[in-house]
Amino acid sequence: MTINSNNYAFTVSDIPVSVVRKAVKRMQLAVYPPEGDVRVTAPDHFTESNIRLAVVSRLTWIKKQRALFLNQPRQSSREMISGETHYLWGQAYELIVNYQQGKHAIHREARFLKLFVRKGTSVQNREEVLSRYYREQLKARIPDLISKWETKLDVQSCGWGVKRMKTKWGSCSTGRKYIWLNLELAKKPLRCLEYVVVHELVHLLEDSHSKRFIGLMDEHLPAWQRLRSELNGEHLADEDWK
Repeated sequence: MTINSNNYAFTVSDIPVSVVRKAVKRMQLAVYPPEGDVRVTAPDHFTESNIRLAVVSRLTWIKKQRALFLNQPRQSSREMISGETHYLWGQAYELIVNYQQGKHAIHREARFLKLFVRKGTSVQNREEVLSRYYREQLKARIPDLISKWETKLDVQSCGWGVKRMKTKWGSCSTGRKYIWLNLELAKKPLRCLEYVVVHELVHLLEDSHSKRFIGLMDEHLPAWQRLRSELNGEHLADEDWK
């Protein structure tokens, strides 16, 4: 076991567990894709024994969650060439690469994503064009969802943004009332994006995943647990989680 004042790690049943102590009210335990990393956020006053016992008590659930992530189908490494399959709003599209002079762009047509780039454009630059397209798609959808659920929940955020996130679909800074959403959500069904928006806005009413938080989710989005399972069961791209 390695340890410092706030962060340390230990192993239970050959499963590494990382721990962060923070000024939170309750301990939170989560298993993250793609490899099933186990992470604990614990109140400052929790002892190492408290934390270890809590993890051991949830060991069956932890193993089940890790198995789900490790058995998920994964996209192969992207080469950004014609014939590859890419996802947008949960639908599979075939990538068609077209060479042209001028500005790089992507156009959706039927079940195809047509990528227009100059000859010799690197794989990284082609990926950047697709990422920019995903960002545009998200930014076109998010404002209406934020507005809809701010009204329903009677809350007011102070802003939102889109960025790559390795272990979370979204996050909420309750102090700043600012929400971040994962760029990967553009690949998922729109209903999954809506679930994440609701989840983060509910954190403006309850900052932890307490019984009150669960009650609010049950009240306002009764299907949220099914949506969460659907979201975590979607295809993962290995390179997106490095």
